[in-house]
Amino acid sequence: MPPVNPPMPVYKGTLPMPAHIAKTFDNGLHNLNGKPGKNYWQNHGHYNINLTVNPPHSTIRGVEQITYFNNSPDKLDSLNMKLIVNVHVANARNANPEAGIQVDDIQANGAKVAWDNKTATTTNQKIGLAKPLMPHDSIKLNITWHYQLSQGRGREGIIDSTSFYLAYFYPRVSVYDDYQGWDLQPHTGLEFYNDFNDYVLNVTVPKNFMVWATGTLRNPNQVLQPDAAQKFQTSFTSDSTIHIATPVELANKTITAQNATNTWTFTSTNITDVALGISDHYDWDAGSVMTDDKTGRRVSMQAAFPDASQDFHRSVQNGRYSLNYFSNVWPGVQYPFEKSTAFQGFADMEYPMMMNDSHDAKNDFAFSELVQDHEQAHTYMPFYMGINESRYAFMDEGWATTFEYLIGLTEKGKKGADDFYKSFRVNGWIHRAHDKESPIITPSNEVVGRSGDNSYGKASLSYLALKDMLGDELFRKALHTYMDNWHSKHPVPWDYFYSMKNGSGKNLDWFFYNWFFTPSYIDLDLDKVEKAGNGYTLSIKNIGGFAVPFDVNVTYADGTTEAFHQTPIVWEKDQKAITVKIKAQKDAKSITLDGGIFMDANEKDNTWVAQ
Repeated sequence: MPPVNPPMPVYKGTLPMPAHIAKTFDNGLHNLNGKPGKNYWQNHGHYNINLTVNPPHSTIRGVEQITYFNNSPDKLDSLNMKLIVNVHVANARNANPEAGIQVDDIQANGAKVAWDNKTATTTNQKIGLAKPLMPHDSIKLNITWHYQLSQGRGREGIIDSTSFYLAYFYPRVSVYDDYQGWDLQPHTGLEFYNDFNDYVLNVTVPKNFMVWATGTLRNPNQVLQPDAAQKFQTSFTSDSTIHIATPVELANKTITAQNATNTWTFTSTNITDVALGISDHYDWDAGSVMTDDKTGRRVSMQAAFPDASQDFHRSVQNGRYSLNYFSNVWPGVQYPFEKSTAFQGFADMEYPMMMNDSHDAKNDFAFSELVQDHEQAHTYMPFYMGINESRYAFMDEGWATTFEYLIGLTEKGKKGADDFYKSFRVNGWIHRAHDKESPIITPSNEVVGRSGDNSYGKASLSYLALKDMLGDELFRKALHTYMDNWHSKHPVPWDYFYSMKNGSGKNLDWFFYNWFFTPSYIDLDLDKVEKAGNGYTLSIKNIGGFAVPFDVNVTYADGTTEAFHQTPIVWEKDQKAITVKIKAQKDAKSITLDGGIFMDANEKDNTWVAQ
């Protein structure tokens, strides 16, 4: 297990840091200016995977060669392999062992490696090496394996008898990093931590089966019939939705090459994972969007789904909108891949270039769009930024939630976006007891109670509070500083803190300490209101502790109203109690503190009424 963080010291003008993280800064691996240090390194792999899938049979067979590069300064006597699909057997009593990866053969540099499938039931498996892997050297692993796809409505497995979604399906070398060594954390619902690798993925399926996967499809003219291949090609320059495969064409078997089997080849570089979906009866829609007017760059948006799913018929156009928004507005960083594919499964789960999204049975088109937005937003965290989501989930789920809200403002309007965000992301947390609140910085696997509160709502509110305080222009500059510093690398939370501080040119230590290192929540108390000259002086207590923005809403005696916005900067000197002065030329009938999406745990003490 990764080291448990020691108790945080008292705030004294710099952000507290656990010893194993501080060591990376001392050793020149990370830097207080937010950039990777001069000695920063990370390991890398080349994966060549050949997969055979033969529906309706659920056994998946694979052969892979991994070339693993040790860029660390350490000699590695063993490797830790991640077998993520083994979650189906690791914690299940009387589980089918075939639901976990069964290694038929494994070799390291041509030498057979000892492996016992009876004991390899966890998501981590150590393998010894005949010769140590020295710094700046590489090793070749050859692995043959099989497993049975899972049943049920999960993140991977059998969707229906001839539609499968495959994720976590291959043995991989786990991350060896600069602050914890091997990532030995068991895989749970805490999702991703992978190195940036290069992949060649060959998927062999029977004729009439289509394959959608991470990466560039290298042989469309070999696996598709001419008309389908032409529509596929046209979709890359089309704003309109191109229907590559429809029920009529699928019934007439005019989509795939009519060989007994077809092997679909996909390649991708500098990416953290690959996933794929297959079906012989899903519709296939595709289009594209220009994300960069200056260069004319276009990104493909594709969707695969049963024809009856009306919400998915909108996926391509919804995706075109979100790809353009994310590339040009928030985060305002070009979508880093050539395509995005929405595949109908069960999980509402993101993978590089792939989204395994569920069908909304009520055909709630607005909700379906939001789910797709959220999963697509994950492209930036944890795939563009190599977040250790299994330990610091707030570094990616919080951002996806934030981008989901910001794009929602343009899709639903402010009231609609605010109402959804409050009901779905904040309401449950803010109205629970707060006597055992975990600071956001708490490693996700150590949070007591509902870790999702830290990962989603609270983290997102911290990012939105900082945006409110800095203003859009400066916040964007700081965010881009962070993303430029750490894209295709493995940032820790302190890299975010220092990048934002350096990028904004502001001392944000007090803000980050308040939001990430204290067990706070949101509860303001309008303790006293006094008439003062041409306005009012408000004494406000911060019972919950978070440095939140809020509006002072004044209703005047004549019935008119006025709002005075306060950014979190008002809390810089004192996060427990402040005095706010507002100018008001007329007598106030009542004054209310309103946090908007920063919902208050006790709104009863937020209003003053003139006597």
